Amino acid sequence: MSVKRNVVLLFLGIALLLSCSDKQDFGQYDDLTITPTFETSIFYVKTQESIINRVTGISFFSQDFNFDAFEEDIFAERVLEGSITYELENTTSKDIEITIEFLNENGDVLDSEFFQMDPAPAALLTRIVSYGGTDKNLDILRNTSQIRLSARNLGDNTSTSSLPDPAIELRSSAKFTVRVK
Repeated sequence: MSVKRNVVLLFLGIALLLSCSDKQDFGQYDDLTITPTFETSIFYVKTQESIINRVTGISFFSQDFNFDAFEEDIFAERVLEGSITYELENTTSKDIEITIEFLNENGDVLDSEFFQMDPAPAALLTRIVSYGGTDKNLDILRNTSQIRLSARNLGDNTSTSSLPDPAIELRSSAKFTVRVK
């Protein structure tokens, strides 16, 4: 009886295994889409009001930043969409304007962003600029090799804010969705 019992258990075990397992579809990999989102800082600039007061003339800051984000074709060709977030804070007594220009390798301006901000107390200014889809063309960023940042003091060179550590701060970050597969 134990042999008969073992045979019955064996058949039950095989039937159980066959009924609980699905046929595996290894072709699912072909249907898989991987699109992670990458986020990075672009630049951070802070200028104290005391430095602005020492600069003669209106322009107190101008600098070109190297922008190699799309230097590798594998990344440039796979970017689906993205955005750049700018945050501007002014705790000085100055009326300011900031221009950000996206330049190609020949120095031609592909796009620009313009900010004007009143003296303190002013709220934090946040702007999100989207690229891809129905927004700005992704080719602007794909062809950018430098970013030029210029800041101008539209006020005087003598006043000082009563706030602690008065300064102008500009922060920017980028977020891109990339098709990996």
